[in-house]
Amino acid sequence: MIKKITLGLVVLLILIQFIPAEKNESNDTEFDITKSYEVPDNVAMILKGACNDCHSNLTRYPWYSNIQPIKYFLADHVNEGKREWNLSTFTKLPLAVQNHKFEEVVEMVEEKEMPLASYTYFGLHPEANLTDEERKVLIDWAKDQMAMLAATYPADSLKMKPRAAPAN
Repeated sequence: MIKKITLGLVVLLILIQFIPAEKNESNDTEFDITKSYEVPDNVAMILKGACNDCHSNLTRYPWYSNIQPIKYFLADHVNEGKREWNLSTFTKLPLAVQNHKFEEVVEMVEEKEMPLASYTYFGLHPEANLTDEERKVLIDWAKDQMAMLAATYPADSLKMKPRAAPAN
């Protein structure tokens, strides 16, 4: 019985290798954050090392990303990251949302919720292990962008509209 179960699992693992998962490699930057915001080199390096793989339209895939079920896990992870904050489509968002995303960057980086621990496990992405100094640089940059928005646009254009209550 154990032999049959083991053989079935091996066959299943081999078969799922042939099921494709879409890769995030469009590199479309038409609405990239750099089109409207100052991104100094030191911030760009931090974003590239710790954020871009999950939060842009160009992911650098490691060798193990071609192995199922890891391939599906990574595709789902990247899609979720892009839904939360996509640097490649950032300027397409309304100003209030852009401002809110900068607030979220400050919060997530301060609380060390980003980058995700699963991204830095086993030393697979050492460039994403942010030092306290790098965290400060990223937080200060996000706060500077919020200050620039506040100085440039009317306050009411930077406030998120309350969500409508669900209809009963």
